[in-house]
Amino acid sequence: MSSERLIYLPLGGAGEIGMNAYVYGYGEPEQERLIVVDLGVTFPDMDSSPGVDLILPDITWLVERKERIDGIFITHAHEDHVGAISHTYDELGAPIFARPFTANIARRKLEERGYPEDAVTISDAWPEIVTVGPFNVGFLPISHSIPESAALVIDSPHGRVIHSGDFKLDETPLVGEPFDPNLWAEVCKNGVKALVCDSTNIFALSPGRSEATVGPEIEKLVRSHSDGIVVATTFASNVARVKTLAEAGVRAGRSIVLLGRAMRRMIEASIETGVLKDFPSVISPEDARQVPRENLMLLVTGSQGERRAASAQLANGKYMGMELKEGDLFLFSSKTIPGNERGVIRIMNQLSEKGVDVVDDSSGHYHVSGHANRPDIELLQDIVNPQIVIPMHGEHRHLREHVKLSKKKGRSAVLAINGMMIDLSGNAPKVAEYIETGRTYLDGSVQVGALDGVVRDRIRMSLNGHVLVTLILDEQDEPLGEPWCETKGLAERGNSNAVLVEIFEEDLSQFLGRADAKTLQDDDVLEEALRRIVRKAGKDEIGKKPEVTVVISRMH
Repeated sequence: MSSERLIYLPLGGAGEIGMNAYVYGYGEPEQERLIVVDLGVTFPDMDSSPGVDLILPDITWLVERKERIDGIFITHAHEDHVGAISHTYDELGAPIFARPFTANIARRKLEERGYPEDAVTISDAWPEIVTVGPFNVGFLPISHSIPESAALVIDSPHGRVIHSGDFKLDETPLVGEPFDPNLWAEVCKNGVKALVCDSTNIFALSPGRSEATVGPEIEKLVRSHSDGIVVATTFASNVARVKTLAEAGVRAGRSIVLLGRAMRRMIEASIETGVLKDFPSVISPEDARQVPRENLMLLVTGSQGERRAASAQLANGKYMGMELKEGDLFLFSSKTIPGNERGVIRIMNQLSEKGVDVVDDSSGHYHVSGHANRPDIELLQDIVNPQIVIPMHGEHRHLREHVKLSKKKGRSAVLAINGMMIDLSGNAPKVAEYIETGRTYLDGSVQVGALDGVVRDRIRMSLNGHVLVTLILDEQDEPLGEPWCETKGLAERGNSNAVLVEIFEEDLSQFLGRADAKTLQDDDVLEEALRRIVRKAGKDEIGKKPEVTVVISRMH
């Protein structure tokens, strides 16, 4: 009996939507050679991670085994799959493999941080194979909402695994390869050990719609609006949609302007790598000022309410010299990702205040999802016919529903969330061990652990306010003058209508007047006592216990 095993370990993306990071390994336990599939990010919010720029998967487990990593494979160029590649490069240092378009985006990210672009090796689509360690890996084309998406065919001595990546079954995606069921059937005909599969739209019961159905509806909408500027926003990475929007605008007699760095970057990368052909010509924001408003269409970033993106700036006032007015039309050709609703609604309301007509996708005409709906997931399962199904890319409820669906179809399935290592060596999957996983915050230019206390302190200060207490003691350990306080984020006066700072200082002075020599000589004891007095006074006066920093200075 061979002691080698084949393992699957999600470090991000299983039990959440975003921050995808998956590990496959083959070999003796704790000696497996490893490959990593995707290294993505998720985005912070002010409630749970104030001030944070990005959230990355915790890769401690990988870093501890970096000498065993043979390669990193990126399925496609969405941020939740490629966004962490430059932030983890130093720590992992493994070769990166991707298809040309994805490689272009990954290289740009690495270059921005001063890493060599040859860190990314370009791989062609199946049947080309990359051999790393015990694995043969191929990029199997599949349609999605970004060019050159691929599933991975991962062969090991213990069988073939198909890692779906993000996908939809679109035979007319407009940009990128159409789904080819015959190719997939050919790849899977000799048996597939496991299908690790996208679960995002498992609750959507109708078959997914093609990208090709969106264009006519958008054109109809643009033509119907003859008065002012038409603005449309979508995911910058969905270059098929950006092209659809641009073509609809041109057919309606409008000049096209691209606004937002991400939008321009994606279109450039698409043209450079040859995935985007015949994109309509665009004009600069400067030239757009000379064009009558009824002949303009702006394609802008910020479909998810991002504060710094072009949509938010146009809603606030001006952007690149462009300003929206009453009678203009703003189309959200996108779905709002859960968690972003507030930001999107804020922009919609700001636009409404300007007299701009806002159209979203509540009608279902102006957007189609990049993810497979339930009937499409079932169809892919039937084509692949795997022995085992492992749902990924979903919250817990999505994974659980996907497991139920797979078992109903008579297949073995396992609900594996982040940190759950699955042994795929036998006929049925089994949990091998549990790995501690978590999140790493990119805070400005440094990375901090989720448990390091940085964000926790920030949240506490935002909830409770802050008091700085300063005390000077002379050579005899006696207070030199009174202690003084400074406050941030607290009301000026409390219940007694006295100035809050003065109450704190009075209570502290009284305590110091009574304190014995032993207390005054011990910084730790003194600090704790002063902190407790301020927090109690805060509770009595304003109903809050503020965060307190105590600075004790001694003259000797």
